[in-house]
Amino acid sequence: MAKKTAKKKVAKKKVSKKTARKSTSNVQDNAHEIWLAGLGAFALAQEEGTNLVRRGGKLINETTGQVISESSKLFERLVSEGKKLEGKGRKMAEDAVGGVRSDVEGRVGKAREQARTNWDKLEKVFEERVARALSRLGVPTSDEIQELSKRVQELNTRVRELAKAQKSSTAAKTTKKTTKKTSASTGSSGASSDSSS
Repeated sequence: MAKKTAKKKVAKKKVSKKTARKSTSNVQDNAHEIWLAGLGAFALAQEEGTNLVRRGGKLINETTGQVISESSKLFERLVSEGKKLEGKGRKMAEDAVGGVRSDVEGRVGKAREQARTNWDKLEKVFEERVARALSRLGVPTSDEIQELSKRVQELNTRVRELAKAQKSSTAAKTTKKTTKKTSASTGSSGASSDSSS
């Protein structure tokens, strides 16, 4: 019984291989025919295109002169219409721009002023925060440094004055000592001269 089942399966496989070969052959034949039809369509389209180009070339040559003369007339007309329209458009644009310009300038001025105010506020807040941070760190403020600089200048001025006064008093003492010595030495010479005479 097993042999009969195996024979049926083999027979089915042989039949299916033959059917597959015929199907493949049919597909190849159909594909080839489609390819040939495409080549034929291409050849016909090329021939028709060439004929159309020839006819079109003749028509173009015939009508080129007419088109050129008509187009130059049309161009001149368009230029004159453009000049008219440009004058009207320019006047309307200047009127519109004048009104818009003043409005924009006013708004820009307000925005600029607002920006300055905001910037000043921001700068003030920043300076205050930096001053607080520096104060916490023990760094002196610019006002304190200026006050200290003034004091140093005052002290320097006083020291110079005292130095000058001291020099002048020292010079005066030196002059007095020199005068005393000179007068003492002159006086003793004079005394000895008096006693020798």
